Amino acid sequence: MRVKDQVAVVVGAGQTHGDEIGNGRASSLLLAREGARVLAVDRNLASAQETASLIESEGGEAAALEADITHEAHCREIAAAARERFGRIDILVNNVGVGLGDAEAAEVEERAWRRIIDTNLTGMLLTCKHVLGLMRAQGAGAIVNISSIAAVAAYPLVGYKVSKAAVNALTAQLAITNAEHGVRVNAIMPGLINTPMAIEGIVRQTGMDREELIRRRDARVPLGRRMGTAWDVAHAVLFLAGPEAKFITGAVLPVDGGQSLRVG
Repeated sequence: MRVKDQVAVVVGAGQTHGDEIGNGRASSLLLAREGARVLAVDRNLASAQETASLIESEGGEAAALEADITHEAHCREIAAAARERFGRIDILVNNVGVGLGDAEAAEVEERAWRRIIDTNLTGMLLTCKHVLGLMRAQGAGAIVNISSIAAVAAYPLVGYKVSKAAVNALTAQLAITNAEHGVRVNAIMPGLINTPMAIEGIVRQTGMDREELIRRRDARVPLGRRMGTAWDVAHAVLFLAGPEAKFITGAVLPVDGGQSLRVG
């Protein structure tokens, strides 16, 4: 019960259909198992409701909310809904990331670039913006932004890499400007993780055999030659949001099996 009686807002709490669990759903479930009341937020309301139902089936307390964080009004509604339902917000998890239509710099289309930046960066800023006022008034809060090792590793797609590198910078800026208010802000950089969004998305886009894709991704991971799971990301979220990390802010934590160590 490391976050007992705290209120956690998880943005991106739904997931793509697939054999494995996604980062947002795993984080929502783990925070609930550790005592948090969870507002599961997603563009897909049915998927957010499924996450909330899973929490409730385990005896936890949860609510679902449909929101698109590329619209500031929706971000304002997220904070208002959490305050109205639970009275406060102790934890915000920004589990957001898209890359559809991305390409290298000489080929990327402006429309795809803007969609990626609007979702991965601007949307994350806006959710923080509307939660920070409540956290500052409380004198406490923890924000965990989900970035990617694409931010620091060689990566061929310009929109996703730049947006996630900017998330790391945003995390540092929010951490230093909110430390005096008791609000901690940290980020996680997942590496190759076996989630439905990663696996099923690539299979749909490329037509690659699913098992061959998994084999190739596993082979790229230094630690054990196996991808991580959403639970690896969720446990990092719980740590950074919980009491063990009470003196940690501005950190960017790789959860990647050592992949980001391959430099040079």
